[in-house]
Amino acid sequence: MKVILRADVENLGSLGDVVDVRPGYGRNFLLPQGIAMLVTEGNLKVFELERKKLEAKMAEVRAAAASLGERISAAPVRIVMRVGENDKLYGSVTTAMISEALAAQEIEVDRRRILLDGPIRSLGEHQVRVRLHADMLADLTVIVEAEERFDEAAAAEAPAAEEPAAEEAVAE
Repeated sequence: MKVILRADVENLGSLGDVVDVRPGYGRNFLLPQGIAMLVTEGNLKVFELERKKLEAKMAEVRAAAASLGERISAAPVRIVMRVGENDKLYGSVTTAMISEALAAQEIEVDRRRILLDGPIRSLGEHQVRVRLHADMLADLTVIVEAEERFDEAAAAEAPAAEEPAAEEAVAE
């Protein structure tokens, strides 16, 4: 099935490209979403009339993605995780955690747009890519820190220090 792309599509093509796709993909996704239109004489003429408007819209989308990319690159994300022996994380840092940390900085990014090469299972600084547009990526710095550990020795001393004060209050 041949279609004309009305927007940039990742791993397929850019605005105005005539591409051959499988019938199900075109019929069930591209056409209903308005991302593509069938290649016919009439549609080619209609597309040429719409081309400038679509290119202006795509330029706005790219500009918004570029500004978001600058904000993402400038704002490192700190994630606090529980750690065990030898500073090994319990679990791993997920894309949902990174997305929530970005949202706390008022940067909205869908978790599916965050690309992890592998699970983050160690403390320190990690570089993560974020797909902003079909052909635009941003680098995000994720800093994984250890949660404050509950020191059992300090906890044992704290109640012992409080007991004499409580006994003095009762004696008065």
